[in-house]
Amino acid sequence: MIAVIIRIALRYGAGALVAHGLLGAGDAAALSADPDIQMALETGVGLTLSFAAEAWYALARRFHWSK
Repeated sequence: MIAVIIRIALRYGAGALVAHGLLGAGDAAALSADPDIQMALETGVGLTLSFAAEAWYALARRFHWSK
């Protein structure tokens, strides 16, 4: 499921860059279809989400939010 969301985000991001003239149409197609970029983003999103969950747990313990 996360791969689908990342692929959609890459397409919209590449489209925005093309609209602003920062990226060519061919480059945008390569960016949104490159599986290596998608895998790197999936890893980054996974690491970010796990870090956020652990940080939230640490804050909950520190401020006694948990029961």
